[in-house]
Amino acid sequence: MKYQAKKKALILLADGTIFYGKSVGDKDGTAFGEVCFNTGMTGYQEIFTDPSYFGQLMVTTNAHIGNYGTNSEEVESKTVKIAGLICRNFSYEYSRPIADASLEDFLDKNNLFAISDVDTRALVSYIRDNGAMNAVISTEVDNIPELKRRLEKVPSMEGLELASKVSTKEPYFYGDSTAPVKIAALDIGIKKNILRNLERRGAYIKVFPFNATFSEMSDWNPDAFFISNGPGDPEPLKEAIEVAKQIIKTDKPLFGICLGHQVIALANGVSTYKMHNGHRGINHPILNLLTGKGEITSRIMVLRLIGKKRRLIRIWKLRTYTLMIKRWRVLE
Repeated sequence: MKYQAKKKALILLADGTIFYGKSVGDKDGTAFGEVCFNTGMTGYQEIFTDPSYFGQLMVTTNAHIGNYGTNSEEVESKTVKIAGLICRNFSYEYSRPIADASLEDFLDKNNLFAISDVDTRALVSYIRDNGAMNAVISTEVDNIPELKRRLEKVPSMEGLELASKVSTKEPYFYGDSTAPVKIAALDIGIKKNILRNLERRGAYIKVFPFNATFSEMSDWNPDAFFISNGPGDPEPLKEAIEVAKQIIKTDKPLFGICLGHQVIALANGVSTYKMHNGHRGINHPILNLLTGKGEITSRIMVLRLIGKKRRLIRIWKLRTYTLMIKRWRVLE
């Protein structure tokens, strides 16, 4: 293991708070975005390529990042989607038989700026107390006034439409065309693992761009509809909300994940609001209302639903019921 030189770097939050660190790979760089954190102890490559994180500066709460390298198969999209990485200890050396590159090589390939040696416990604690906000990471430690000026021009995530930045441009198919169930998926930031899991459960999927119409999706005559996860605010997605409304009228199975679930809520007249800091990780406990058992889940939860209890339960039942219907059809 060789000594790694590191340039001084900083994190400047929108409220003026500064945390210091070092640049990964001794590189110069600057990156802007909304700062957020993920509590997962593994899965950093999947996080970095998840479209739901588009434009965000990711703080990893696990102390060591990069220690098991990267694998070209462990991606959720074709490119890195986060705007920058903030971590405590960055591992330049890795140890895992199936890894085909170091995390440093992976970041270099994707032109992603990262900083390490940050007191991430203090940073995450500050975000939890003061809320998610825009920030900049940079090696321009002697040019703070200019960084502040540029940071003020970065738009807020609230009200920001980002689905068009990450969605497919053309429809495509995924899975076995002879599968017993056909699902039309609206891509507003879809992850590959969702498609893999649907295929594994006997589904053939046609993925449509974020601005596809209900007519275009229904012409394929699917058995069910799916609205994917994705980044940004659901409110600007007027076309997707209209698609959800028309699907609901047909009474065909419809379900959504993350941003897609929020789109379905808005289609039902249930509004959303941005959470104080969001929940992102692979170790979040929930109560399964069908079984009464506790489960550990992977999630990105940034917005909450606001509405009457009866309407919220209806949306939850809609999602749960359609998942059960699909399972029954596959087993049939």
